[in-house]
Amino acid sequence: MTEQQKELLHFVTKDEAIGDVSEYCSMEWLSRSGLTPAKQLMLVRATMPVGGSHPFHRHPAMEEIIYVIEGQAEQWVDRDHHILGPGDTAHIPTNMVHGTYNIGDGPLVFLAMLSPAEFEGPATIQVETEEPWSGLRASV
Repeated sequence: MTEQQKELLHFVTKDEAIGDVSEYCSMEWLSRSGLTPAKQLMLVRATMPVGGSHPFHRHPAMEEIIYVIEGQAEQWVDRDHHILGPGDTAHIPTNMVHGTYNIGDGPLVFLAMLSPAEFEGPATIQVETEEPWSGLRASV
C-alpha cells in the first residue's frame, strides 16, 4: 500500500461508505475495521423503516451513543425510556440492555458510535424474548 493509499483511509466519502442490511435496518458504515484505521471508534448511519426496531439487546464489549438525525425513536436504556427526535442523543454503557423503536410516521435515521472498534466475543446479544425485556414495553 502506498503512503497516499494509507492517507486515504483517514477520509471516507459517501460513495466509499460500506452499505449493509440487517433484519432491523439498513446501514452505511462510515468508520469500522477494514474501512478506516480507527481502533477505538466505529460509526454507522442507520435507517430504520416505519414500525421497525432493534429490540432489546446488549453489546458485551462496547458502549454506544445514538444521535437522531430524522424521525422519532422510543429509546430504551435498561428499564428507562425516552422519546428522541432530531438532535437528541442517548448513551448506552457497555453491556447494558437497550432497544430502539421507530414510533414515527417516517423513517428513523440515526448515527450510532460504538467503542471500541476491536474487541473479543460477539458484538450483539439479543434479549428481547427474556424477562423482564419481553414485556417491558407493554407495561408503559
